[in-house]
Amino acid sequence: MPKQSVKSIIKSKNRTKLTMITAYDYLFAKLFDGEADIILVGDSLNMSFGGQKDTLNVTLDVMLYHTNAVCKGAPGSFVVCDMPFGTYTDKKSALDNAIRVYQETPADAIKVEGGADKADLIREITGNGIAVMGHIGLLPQFFRSEGYAIKGKDDIDATRLIADAKAVEAAGAFAIVIEGVKADVAEKITKAVNIPTIGIGAGNGTDGQVLVWSDMLGFFEDFKPKFVRQYLKGADAVKQAVRQYREDIQSGSFPSENESY
Repeated sequence: MPKQSVKSIIKSKNRTKLTMITAYDYLFAKLFDGEADIILVGDSLNMSFGGQKDTLNVTLDVMLYHTNAVCKGAPGSFVVCDMPFGTYTDKKSALDNAIRVYQETPADAIKVEGGADKADLIREITGNGIAVMGHIGLLPQFFRSEGYAIKGKDDIDATRLIADAKAVEAAGAFAIVIEGVKADVAEKITKAVNIPTIGIGAGNGTDGQVLVWSDMLGFFEDFKPKFVRQYLKGADAVKQAVRQYREDIQSGSFPSENESY
């Protein structure tokens, strides 16, 4: 599968559903390379890798480190770097930090959470040649103030979300993640804009889907969100393999003569 570009992603609208998955390191990025259209180096790594309760204390330096690892493992994939909390509070910091991503990694784009309230920042970034993926609906970086509340439950909220999507599009974003939004509202948002939408917990009426790799592959055991489909019992498989490894050591069958010098 040829590597996606901003133009090809936009052209996929109403044609081919986009597949996006998170990755945080070289090893898994290499496995995903060529299998997904987009790899997101999500700030969710702070929870699945760092054991933190939310994404808020991950730093830009950490995101740059992981983005470089992912880009190294997946040179044939379109890679998006999540901009962490506090790195785009105003136009200057937003542009300065976005420039750091482009200068210090081979990432193809960045992702910014927020709707109409972030449109000016997105416009500033895209106006300087940096591709931006938007993110509206449930915003993980607002967890401490809003929690994980599903959006689009009434007409007022639905109207606001559609306005957010249009504002992000007008500011120059090439795609929008819609998270934690009622399925019918997410479909309306998708029809209201001319750029692709990528859903997570937003039904199947969007132009694509994204999942956190450790959720979809069954490695994260603390809980399973309703919107996640597990395609592998990863944790069970790893535990069984380690148990077998231990048994083979204790029985003396590992290493065998063929595994010895």
